[in-house]
Formats: sequence, structure tokens, C-alpha cells
Amino acid sequence: MKKRSFVQYLAFAAALLAAPAAFAGCSREIVVPVSSVGVSVIAGSDGTVTGIYPDLLRSLGTKAGCHFVFTTVPRARQELMFATGKADLLVTAMRTPARDVNGIFVPMIGHRATLISVQSDRPPITSGQDLLERRDLRVAVVRGYDYGEAYQSLVRELSKQGRLFTEVDPAAVARLLHLGAVDVTIMGPTILAGSIDREPRVAGLIDKLRMEPIPELPWGHTGIYVSRHSLKPADQEALLELLEKAAKSGVVMESFQRYHRPEILAESVRPR
Repeated sequence: MKKRSFVQYLAFAAALLAAPAAFAGCSREIVVPVSSVGVSVIAGSDGTVTGIYPDLLRSLGTKAGCHFVFTTVPRARQELMFATGKADLLVTAMRTPARDVNGIFVPMIGHRATLISVQSDRPPITSGQDLLERRDLRVAVVRGYDYGEAYQSLVRELSKQGRLFTEVDPAAVARLLHLGAVDVTIMGPTILAGSIDREPRVAGLIDKLRMEPIPELPWGHTGIYVSRHSLKPADQEALLELLEKAAKSGVVMESFQRYHRPEILAESVRPR
């Protein structure tokens, strides 16, 4: 069976919203601060915002009567704005208890983070404890990323050991890996791969990546949070229904398959 194209999937998802029971629209513009996350969100230096999720929201919003206003901010500020009710959506994020306090989660795909490094003959890392005991390995993470309490605990301990490098975005981590300034990073492989594709200074790095899943970073879901604090109930309900229909359409998974190699997807992304 022939795969539907990304455009066909967008049209299908948008058509779902054109049914008689469709939305009355949002009462105001929906505020969506974003930072670059692989091909999920591509924040250009000129202020343009594209990628899987922004393109999907724009397409669906046209039919639903909801207008999304995207602004580019660092990831840590994006999280802070959502936590303080200054953002209506958090795009994109894995589900965590801390985020659940401030938003309602809509899962779009299955996802997990892994340890990622440049291929070498070092022995495999099999767990978080194993990583902590390999004190010669320098580890980079992105400020504001959160893959759950086990991840946060690991990051805190690495920081205490003086081995943690915290960067503003995945592209900066890719450059450190390419230069050999760090040995390992922790994030979703599709996030790093998408950043590598747009960073000419790390050309060829994607062919050298080594991905190592560990039990402390299990499969979960990534998707979009809808604010509990900033939205009127009617707008909140409309957005939740809009996102749920988009998730069921399969457009997000199809988009990841369009952008990424099978070996990258196999380690980090699967249907929800």
C-alpha cells in the first residue's frame, strides 16, 4: 500500500475538522513560544518558525478557526512561560508530573531519549549507574529538557561530579560532540539528527552516531501540553479536541518517517 504524503496527511487531518461538528473557533490568538527541537520545531535565525508541529497547527488551525502565534525563545524560557501561564501551548514535550501541574497532555507519538555518542570501541553503557561510574566520560544536555525524574536525578549527579555540560540547544551539543569536547549526550535521537541536518559545521556526524538505550529512560509519549491556567474553558476544550484528532490522523508519525532514517526512528519514535 502506497504511503500517503505529508501534504495528504495534513489535508486528511484538516478534513476531519471540516465536518459538521467542527469547531466554533478560538476566542483569541493562541500564544505558542517555541525553541528548535530537531525537525519537530525549526526556529530560524530570522524569526521564522516551521517544522512538523508548527506546520500541522497552522494547517489545522485554518479550518478550526484558531490562529497560532509563534515566538522563538530558549527552551528553558519556553518551559517557564508555560509554567507561569504566559503560554497557551507547550510544543513539544514528554509527559512529566511537573508539567502535568500546569497543562493537559495530548500524546502525539511514542518517544524515548537515549545516550548518544560518536562511534568508538568503548564498552557499552548499560544503565544510568554505569554512566555515573564512567567518570572519564563528559556528558552534554540541553537546558530545559526533561525526560522525567530518573533523567533529572542523573543530570543532578553528573553535575555534582563536574562532568555535565549544559547547552542552550541541540545544535550546540552536536558541535561539542563533533569537536570531541564531550563524549555523550542524552536526548531523543530524532532531535539530535534533525539539528545535525541543519548545521553545516557538523557535516557527516549523523553517520557516526552511536545510540544506547538505558532502563532509566523508558518509552513514553511526546506531544503537546494545553495550558490549565491561561485559556478560557471553551478555548481549552477546542484545542484539546483539535490536537486529539490530529494525533489520531497519523500525520505526526508519517512526518517523522518522511524526515528520518529508519535506524534513527527505531531507537526513539513509534506510533502512540
